[in-house]
Amino acid sequence: MRSLFHFRIKEIRRRLGPGIITGASDDDPSGILTHLIAGAQTGLSLLWLPLVTIPLMTSIQEMCARIGLVTKRGLMGNLKLRAPKLLLYLIAILVFSANTFNLAADLSGIVATLGLILPVPPIFLGLTIISLILISLIFFSYKKLALIFRWLTLPLLAYFAAAFLSGISIKDMLFHTFIPQIEFNKTTLIIITALLGTIISPYLFFWQTNQEIEEKNISQNLSSGQEIKNMRLDIILGMILSNLVGYFIIATASATFHQQGITSLATIDQATRSLAPLAGQFATLLFAIGLLGTGVLAIPVLAGSAAYVISESFGWPEGLDRKFGQARNFYLVIIFSSLLGLALSLLELDPVKLLFYTAVVYGVLSPLLILLILVIANNKSIMGDKVNGRLSNLGSLITFLVMSSAAAGLLFTR
Repeated sequence: MRSLFHFRIKEIRRRLGPGIITGASDDDPSGILTHLIAGAQTGLSLLWLPLVTIPLMTSIQEMCARIGLVTKRGLMGNLKLRAPKLLLYLIAILVFSANTFNLAADLSGIVATLGLILPVPPIFLGLTIISLILISLIFFSYKKLALIFRWLTLPLLAYFAAAFLSGISIKDMLFHTFIPQIEFNKTTLIIITALLGTIISPYLFFWQTNQEIEEKNISQNLSSGQEIKNMRLDIILGMILSNLVGYFIIATASATFHQQGITSLATIDQATRSLAPLAGQFATLLFAIGLLGTGVLAIPVLAGSAAYVISESFGWPEGLDRKFGQARNFYLVIIFSSLLGLALSLLELDPVKLLFYTAVVYGVLSPLLILLILVIANNKSIMGDKVNGRLSNLGSLITFLVMSSAAAGLLFTR
């Protein structure tokens, strides 16, 4: 029995790949701040939302992964064959801009959190982090990078412990999870829109598609049916993990900030400092560990997905499995995005406004991309017998309608 259990755990671990990494990278510092604000301002009333978004997120990421496995091209590579060039370049500019702003916000969060522990100038911390990330991306093989990315998902478990250490009532959590108490006012609508923009972000679509291709290049020769089966398990586990982390962050913020009447959180370091007297030093330490781990994971994902988009738009060689000399422009985009993000993070910009403008771009872009992904995933000349089934189409259409409504809500609630 024990050996069977060990085999199953080992088998599941072997199948974990791009899905679990994508899900973890979605819980970046900017996403954490958004979930903290949600919990601080609305308490437990939105605790149902991260569970509702699990099937929505899964349906989109599964389609993206399947497109990558079947076509062996990224999303932009597929769109380039069918979409007008003007639309293609517009998407590329928007994704690059939003990703870089997001990267800047994430780096600010990491530097601010490390600054609470290390009395070092922010510019030195920022340069060190970006330098280490860029050296890893340029000089490490994809196989080694994938292993590092998987290890960086482990700090997410700290958020589960931090929530329970904050003194949250399990009874109240379950009540608000399964019996939603929704107040339809301007604040709630803005927060729901911000959460949706954080959870279902365009950069995840591009990263997932291209990572499936890179993973396929280093994996064992499996049948297409087994590949898709493994991919679906990986994505389901990744999206469940991602959304449960958001769930427990909202719960933590509700048990600490909301209970004390603290509803305004401007920065990650302010939130981390404020947690100490409310949840205890150990809970705060766990929270900081989770934030640092996911932040270091999110930066290469953001810069990497921007590089995939730009490179495929112009037909440049791309991929983390290639050496610098084989995909020079791809790596130059990663370097430029990272350094630009570093420069933005050092400016005294309002991080909440930075996140808002990023959410605006993501919110407007997501419905358009979901629609384009649906068209590709239902095209038999592209996907063959791996086109969407009814369930995939239903989940994706619901996601499209939800994200479209969120984009409209974002525009009309300002």
